[in-house]
Amino acid sequence: MGRLKNEYKSFLDDIEKNIKNPEDLKYVQGRFARFMDSILDNIENIMEYKTEEIEKVRKNQIALEKELDKMRNALENIERDIYDDEEYDFEIICPYCNNQFLIDSEDEKPEVVCPECKNIIELDWSGDTNNDIESYHNLNKNIQDEDDDM
Repeated sequence: MGRLKNEYKSFLDDIEKNIKNPEDLKYVQGRFARFMDSILDNIENIMEYKTEEIEKVRKNQIALEKELDKMRNALENIERDIYDDEEYDFEIICPYCNNQFLIDSEDEKPEVVCPECKNIIELDWSGDTNNDIESYHNLNKNIQDEDDDM
């Protein structure tokens, strides 16, 4: 806007030097002032419109950031559910009575008591499924041997 003011001042100075008739000078100055008022009003309207548009964009950005935060939280919860091995329940099937129940895996107890039949169930947290299968078969064999002995 500084350049526009300088041009405006330069124009007025120029017409004062070159127009000698006071009535003509007054007419040109008045006419030019009305022309500039029109231009400045248009500029002001444009600036108000742009300010409103910028405010709309700012409000939309705030709303989008809130939605993005919600999505981040949801993704973090999903990730925690999928990858967090520390906080999940472990399903146990009692080899004695086939009762299914949950235990907290954080405890990693070496044994647990079946809430139904009250037998002690040994737990192996090593993750070696071959040992689990062998232990299960040995347990079943021992139970059958005990039944045969009776």
